[in-house]
Amino acid sequence: MSRFSFSRRTALILCAASTISSILPAARAQGTAPAYNVGATATGVPFTFLDVKTNTIQGMMVDTVTAVGKAAGFGVNVQQTGFAALVPSLTTGKIDIISAAMLKTPARQQVVDFSDPVYSYGEGLIVKSDDNKAYASLDELKGEVVGAQVGTVFLDMLNKKGIFKEVRSYDSVADMTRDLALGRIRAGLGDQPIIAYQLRQNAFQGVKLAAGYKPVNVGDVCLVVRKGDAEMLARINKAIARIKADGTLAGIVQKWGM
Repeated sequence: MSRFSFSRRTALILCAASTISSILPAARAQGTAPAYNVGATATGVPFTFLDVKTNTIQGMMVDTVTAVGKAAGFGVNVQQTGFAALVPSLTTGKIDIISAAMLKTPARQQVVDFSDPVYSYGEGLIVKSDDNKAYASLDELKGEVVGAQVGTVFLDMLNKKGIFKEVRSYDSVADMTRDLALGRIRAGLGDQPIIAYQLRQNAFQGVKLAAGYKPVNVGDVCLVVRKGDAEMLARINKAIARIKADGTLAGIVQKWGM
Protein backbone atom coordinates (compact mmCIF):
# COMPACT_ATOMS: atom_id res chain seq x y z
CA MET A 1 0.00 0.00 0.00
CA SER A 2 1.39 3.39 -0.99
CA ARG A 3 1.81 6.20 1.50
CA PHE A 4 -0.76 8.21 -0.50
CA SER A 5 -3.49 5.53 -0.36
CA PHE A 6 -2.82 4.96 3.34
CA SER A 7 -3.13 8.67 4.08
CA ARG A 8 -6.30 8.93 2.02
CA ARG A 9 -7.92 5.97 3.81
CA THR A 10 -6.93 7.41 7.18
CA ALA A 11 -8.49 10.75 6.27
CA LEU A 12 -11.72 9.08 5.19
CA ILE A 13 -11.94 7.11 8.45
CA LEU A 14 -11.31 10.22 10.53
CA CYS A 15 -13.91 12.14 8.53
CA ALA A 16 -16.53 9.41 9.03
CA ALA A 17 -15.76 9.21 12.74
CA SER A 18 -16.13 12.95 13.02
CA THR A 19 -19.47 12.85 11.23
CA ILE A 20 -20.80 10.03 13.44
CA SER A 21 -19.64 11.77 16.60
CA SER A 22 -21.48 14.92 15.57
CA ILE A 23 -24.71 12.99 14.84
CA LEU A 24 -24.86 10.86 18.00
CA PRO A 25 -25.26 13.70 20.52
CA ALA A 26 -28.11 15.13 18.49
CA ALA A 27 -29.82 11.74 18.33
CA ARG A 28 -29.37 11.24 22.06
CA ALA A 29 -30.73 14.71 22.73
CA GLN A 30 -33.75 14.09 20.53
CA GLY A 31 -34.43 10.63 21.92
CA THR A 32 -37.43 8.50 21.04
CA ALA A 33 -40.72 9.69 22.52
CA PRO A 34 -42.84 6.98 24.15
CA ALA A 35 -46.13 6.14 22.47
CA TYR A 36 -49.25 5.30 24.46
CA ASN A 37 -52.26 3.28 23.31
CA VAL A 38 -55.39 5.43 23.29
CA GLY A 39 -58.91 3.99 23.31
CA ALA A 40 -61.56 5.77 21.22
CA THR A 41 -64.92 4.75 19.80
CA ALA A 42 -65.99 4.66 16.15
CA THR A 43 -69.51 5.97 16.81
CA GLY A 44 -69.03 9.26 18.66
CA VAL A 45 -69.03 11.85 15.86
CA PRO A 46 -67.68 14.52 16.14
CA PHE A 47 -65.71 13.42 19.23
CA THR A 48 -64.45 10.15 17.75
CA PHE A 49 -65.43 8.27 14.59
CA LEU A 50 -64.10 5.92 11.93
CA ASP A 51 -62.97 7.69 8.78
CA VAL A 52 -63.76 5.09 6.13
CA LYS A 53 -61.44 6.74 3.60
CA THR A 54 -58.36 6.27 5.78
CA ASN A 55 -59.70 3.49 8.06
CA THR A 56 -58.54 5.50 11.07
CA ILE A 57 -60.28 6.99 14.08
CA GLN A 58 -60.68 10.77 13.75
CA GLY A 59 -62.51 13.53 15.63
CA MET A 60 -62.26 16.28 18.22
CA MET A 61 -60.98 13.99 21.00
CA VAL A 62 -58.42 12.38 18.67
CA ASP A 63 -57.07 15.81 17.79
CA THR A 64 -57.11 16.74 21.48
CA VAL A 65 -55.16 13.73 22.72
CA THR A 66 -52.70 14.15 19.84
CA ALA A 67 -52.15 17.79 20.82
CA VAL A 68 -51.80 16.81 24.49
CA GLY A 69 -49.24 14.18 23.55
CA LYS A 70 -47.26 16.68 21.50
CA ALA A 71 -47.28 19.17 24.38
CA ALA A 72 -46.34 16.47 26.89
CA GLY A 73 -43.70 14.80 24.71
CA PHE A 74 -45.32 11.46 23.90
CA GLY A 75 -46.92 9.84 20.87
CA VAL A 76 -50.35 8.24 20.63
CA ASN A 77 -51.64 5.08 18.96
CA VAL A 78 -55.41 5.52 18.68
CA GLN A 79 -57.31 2.23 18.79
CA GLN A 80 -60.97 1.51 18.07
CA THR A 81 -62.65 0.35 21.30
CA GLY A 82 -66.36 -0.11 21.97
CA PHE A 83 -67.69 2.43 24.46
CA ALA A 84 -68.67 -0.16 27.05
CA ALA A 85 -65.18 -1.72 26.77
CA LEU A 86 -63.22 1.51 27.28
CA VAL A 87 -62.88 1.37 31.08
CA PRO A 88 -62.22 -2.41 31.22
CA SER A 89 -59.58 -2.03 28.48
CA LEU A 90 -57.91 0.74 30.49
CA THR A 91 -57.91 -1.09 33.82
CA THR A 92 -56.54 -4.30 32.25
CA GLY A 93 -53.72 -2.47 30.46
CA LYS A 94 -54.91 -2.97 26.89
CA ILE A 95 -54.93 0.81 26.50
CA ASP A 96 -53.20 3.57 28.47
CA ILE A 97 -55.54 6.53 27.93
CA ILE A 98 -59.21 6.97 27.09
CA SER A 99 -60.01 9.85 24.75
CA ALA A 100 -63.71 9.73 23.93
CA ALA A 101 -67.03 11.41 24.71
CA MET A 102 -66.97 9.99 28.24
CA LEU A 103 -68.48 12.21 30.93
CA LYS A 104 -66.80 12.40 34.32
CA THR A 105 -69.05 10.82 36.97
CA PRO A 106 -68.61 9.87 40.65
CA ALA A 107 -69.15 6.20 39.80
CA ARG A 108 -66.43 6.23 37.14
CA GLN A 109 -64.08 8.16 39.42
CA GLN A 110 -64.06 5.19 41.77
CA VAL A 111 -62.47 3.09 39.03
CA VAL A 112 -60.38 5.48 36.91
CA ASP A 113 -58.84 8.97 37.14
CA PHE A 114 -60.00 11.92 35.04
CA SER A 115 -57.89 14.79 33.77
CA ASP A 116 -58.88 18.43 33.86
CA PRO A 117 -61.88 19.06 31.55
CA VAL A 118 -61.40 19.62 27.83
CA TYR A 119 -65.11 20.07 26.97
CA SER A 120 -68.49 20.17 28.77
CA TYR A 121 -71.99 19.20 27.61
CA GLY A 122 -75.23 17.48 28.61
CA GLU A 123 -77.79 15.06 27.23
CA GLY A 124 -80.11 15.67 24.31
CA LEU A 125 -83.63 14.27 24.03
CA ILE A 126 -84.30 12.69 20.63
CA VAL A 127 -87.82 12.29 19.29
CA LYS A 128 -89.47 11.53 15.95
CA SER A 129 -89.42 14.32 13.38
CA ASP A 130 -93.21 14.70 13.53
CA ASP A 131 -93.34 14.82 17.35
CA ASN A 132 -93.97 18.48 18.14
CA LYS A 133 -94.75 18.06 21.82
CA ALA A 134 -92.82 20.39 24.11
CA TYR A 135 -90.77 18.21 26.46
CA ALA A 136 -89.68 20.31 29.42
CA SER A 137 -88.41 17.22 31.27
CA LEU A 138 -88.31 13.44 31.18
CA ASP A 139 -91.40 13.34 33.42
CA GLU A 140 -93.53 13.97 30.34
CA LEU A 141 -92.46 10.57 29.00
CA LYS A 142 -93.86 8.64 31.97
CA GLY A 143 -95.20 5.25 30.90
CA GLU A 144 -93.43 5.34 27.53
CA VAL A 145 -90.73 3.10 26.03
CA VAL A 146 -87.41 4.98 25.88
CA GLY A 147 -83.79 4.13 25.13
CA ALA A 148 -80.12 5.07 25.38
CA GLN A 149 -76.72 3.70 24.41
CA VAL A 150 -75.28 0.96 26.62
CA GLY A 151 -72.48 2.06 28.95
CA THR A 152 -73.60 5.71 29.05
CA VAL A 153 -74.74 7.81 32.00
CA PHE A 154 -77.93 8.46 30.05
CA LEU A 155 -78.98 4.82 30.29
CA ASP A 156 -78.40 5.02 34.05
CA MET A 157 -80.51 8.20 34.17
CA LEU A 158 -83.46 6.51 32.52
CA ASN A 159 -83.25 3.39 34.67
CA LYS A 160 -82.99 5.39 37.90
CA LYS A 161 -85.96 7.54 36.92
CA GLY A 162 -88.20 4.50 37.28
CA ILE A 163 -91.22 5.98 35.49
CA PHE A 164 -90.99 4.36 32.07
CA LYS A 165 -92.79 1.33 30.69
CA GLU A 166 -89.46 0.04 29.39
CA VAL A 167 -85.89 1.26 29.02
CA ARG A 168 -84.05 -0.25 26.07
CA SER A 169 -80.27 -0.26 25.63
CA TYR A 170 -78.49 0.03 22.29
CA ASP A 171 -74.97 -0.66 21.07
CA SER A 172 -74.91 2.62 19.16
CA VAL A 173 -76.85 5.84 18.76
CA ALA A 174 -77.53 4.84 15.15
CA ASP A 175 -79.34 1.70 16.34
CA MET A 176 -81.36 3.76 18.82
CA THR A 177 -82.41 6.40 16.29
CA ARG A 178 -83.40 3.68 13.83
CA ASP A 179 -85.79 2.17 16.39
CA LEU A 180 -87.05 5.65 17.23
CA ALA A 181 -87.80 6.49 13.59
CA LEU A 182 -89.68 3.19 13.28
CA GLY A 183 -91.80 4.01 16.33
CA ARG A 184 -90.43 1.19 18.48
CA ILE A 185 -89.50 3.66 21.22
CA ARG A 186 -91.00 7.07 22.03
CA ALA A 187 -87.76 8.91 22.75
CA GLY A 188 -84.06 8.45 23.39
CA LEU A 189 -81.26 10.14 25.24
CA GLY A 190 -77.82 10.77 23.79
CA ASP A 191 -74.82 13.08 23.80
CA GLN A 192 -76.28 16.41 22.66
CA PRO A 193 -73.31 17.60 20.55
CA ILE A 194 -72.95 14.17 18.92
CA ILE A 195 -76.64 14.04 17.99
CA ALA A 196 -76.67 17.65 16.79
CA TYR A 197 -73.58 17.12 14.61
CA GLN A 198 -74.90 13.95 13.00
CA LEU A 199 -78.31 15.52 12.36
CA ARG A 200 -76.53 18.37 10.54
CA GLN A 201 -74.75 15.73 8.45
CA ASN A 202 -78.10 14.00 7.68
CA ALA A 203 -76.79 10.83 9.31
CA PHE A 204 -80.07 10.14 11.13
CA GLN A 205 -83.38 10.15 9.30
CA GLY A 206 -86.83 10.70 10.77
CA VAL A 207 -85.66 12.05 14.14
CA LYS A 208 -84.77 15.38 15.74
CA LEU A 209 -83.67 16.92 19.00
CA ALA A 210 -86.54 18.11 21.19
CA ALA A 211 -85.98 21.87 21.06
CA GLY A 212 -87.47 22.72 24.47
CA TYR A 213 -85.64 20.07 26.46
CA LYS A 214 -83.08 21.31 28.98
CA PRO A 215 -80.27 18.89 29.96
CA VAL A 216 -80.02 18.02 33.64
CA ASN A 217 -76.88 15.92 33.51
CA VAL A 218 -74.25 18.38 32.27
CA GLY A 219 -70.75 17.03 32.72
CA ASP A 220 -67.12 17.31 31.72
CA VAL A 221 -65.29 15.39 29.02
CA CYS A 222 -61.74 14.58 30.08
CA LEU A 223 -58.88 12.29 29.22
CA VAL A 224 -58.95 9.20 31.40
CA VAL A 225 -56.05 7.24 32.91
CA ARG A 226 -55.65 4.29 35.24
CA LYS A 227 -56.58 4.82 38.87
CA GLY A 228 -53.63 6.04 40.93
CA ASP A 229 -51.38 6.89 37.98
CA ALA A 230 -50.52 10.30 39.45
CA GLU A 231 -47.47 10.84 37.26
CA MET A 232 -49.37 10.35 34.01
CA LEU A 233 -52.28 12.46 35.25
CA ALA A 234 -50.02 15.36 36.21
CA ARG A 235 -48.24 15.15 32.87
CA ILE A 236 -51.52 15.24 30.95
CA ASN A 237 -52.99 18.07 33.04
CA LYS A 238 -49.89 20.18 32.45
CA ALA A 239 -50.23 19.61 28.71
CA ILE A 240 -53.97 20.43 28.77
CA ALA A 241 -53.21 23.73 30.51
CA ARG A 242 -50.65 24.47 27.82
CA ILE A 243 -52.95 23.81 24.83
CA LYS A 244 -55.70 25.84 26.51
CA ALA A 245 -53.35 28.77 27.07
CA ASP A 246 -51.94 28.84 23.53
CA GLY A 247 -55.33 28.47 21.83
CA THR A 248 -54.75 25.00 20.41
CA LEU A 249 -57.74 23.46 22.17
CA ALA A 250 -60.06 26.30 21.17
CA GLY A 251 -58.95 25.81 17.57
CA ILE A 252 -59.75 22.10 17.74
CA VAL A 253 -63.23 22.76 19.15
CA GLN A 254 -63.89 25.31 16.42
CA LYS A 255 -62.61 22.96 13.73
CA TRP A 256 -65.27 20.39 14.65
CA GLY A 257 -68.11 22.93 14.87
CA MET A 258 -68.72 22.43 18.57
